[in-house]
Amino acid sequence: MEKTESPTLCFILKGYPRISETFISNEILLLESLGFKIHIISMRHPREAFTHAGIKNIKARVDYLPSTILEHLLPLGYHNLMLAAKKPKVYFKAAKKAAVRWMRTRKTATLKHLLQAGYLVHKYLPGKNIIHFQAHFAHSPTSVALFSSLLSGIPFSFFAHAKDIYTSDPRQLKEKIDMARFVVTCTRYNKKFLTRLAASISTPIFCVYHGINLDYFSKTYNDIFCKPPFKLLTVARMTEKKGLETIYQALSILRGRGIKFIHTLIGEGDDNKIIVELIKELELESVTNLCGTLTHEEVIKYYARSDLFVLGCRIADNGDRDGIPNVMAESMAMNLPVVATNVSGIPEFLEDRISGMMVQQNDPVAMADAMEIILADEDLRRKVTTNARNRIAKDFNNQVLIHDLAGIYRDMIPGLRIDPGLDQIHDRALQAE
Repeated sequence: MEKTESPTLCFILKGYPRISETFISNEILLLESLGFKIHIISMRHPREAFTHAGIKNIKARVDYLPSTILEHLLPLGYHNLMLAAKKPKVYFKAAKKAAVRWMRTRKTATLKHLLQAGYLVHKYLPGKNIIHFQAHFAHSPTSVALFSSLLSGIPFSFFAHAKDIYTSDPRQLKEKIDMARFVVTCTRYNKKFLTRLAASISTPIFCVYHGINLDYFSKTYNDIFCKPPFKLLTVARMTEKKGLETIYQALSILRGRGIKFIHTLIGEGDDNKIIVELIKELELESVTNLCGTLTHEEVIKYYARSDLFVLGCRIADNGDRDGIPNVMAESMAMNLPVVATNVSGIPEFLEDRISGMMVQQNDPVAMADAMEIILADEDLRRKVTTNARNRIAKDFNNQVLIHDLAGIYRDMIPGLRIDPGLDQIHDRALQAE
């Protein structure tokens, strides 16, 4: 007898694996541990030459889509023509939807997403018993999932995060919500935004935090006591929404007050030259350490030897913003005090002078004041780090939260074979407000 593949959940990702998207690989690994069979479709090959250690434990098959039209015109054309010949009415319907979406934005990416979906459905779908497409990020991966659904008849859903929500054309995003079987997002802030956008749509929208693996942080904690030169840490991509300018302006203020410190930035990005020039302009080169991109294991070592974690997140001019940065949660789990801005979902976990220090975005003076206070007040450090660790352990443990997400998949995707014990799990995500 021919072996039948188990019902499979197909994850459509922008790139895999990615250093900056540990939360996705953690999710896949945890879902596999619960009995999910997963097939990964990535729109791009990895940008980095190295990966996090946990990637090697993922069992899912990984296939890559052609990332450009011109360089891959022959394979894209072949698989789409073959699919169109086999299912002309279905393909015409998908092409018509692509035309409507292109008319709204005039972006050629719409054509690419249709062609990638045709490639996926004709080349990778047969024999895999894929019963659902789940895209991570509401922009291009969900566009591919939408067209793959139209071309195959298989339903899709998506996980919305941050930039993909706030920089998307609202009309395109609303249509995706309408066509999806369900939507998941990672903060209550995001859920409220999406719910307002899709007020007339019946598609369920759930909130499930990504969480972090507390096992990584269960043995190593930072000392409450610290002394100058203080070791300050930021882990962030060099992009506008990370508010690095605010951080460096605040550091310049601290130095002007006679406070000695060394600041380390882990991360790279499009604004690298801007940040380097700002550091030079503020004459902070001697107290600044730029590390570039590091593995998760190396980042944890920096958490362990730092005195304060600083984030300057802001709403960028194009609307882009963070959700709840996992690096903030990881710092809190390490007993490393956090100073951050009150942007987007951050206040859902960080409370001013309760579990950290919080300031308004784009306010370097307030940030400098907060850093000075938390570095000088040992009692306050002890209070906020204890509360922060407890909050993360209670509400941001990914090994607990994965059951909420699995419960949604169980309820919303008929035919999945997963751990029967999930039927007994109370789905807290359904009550998330």
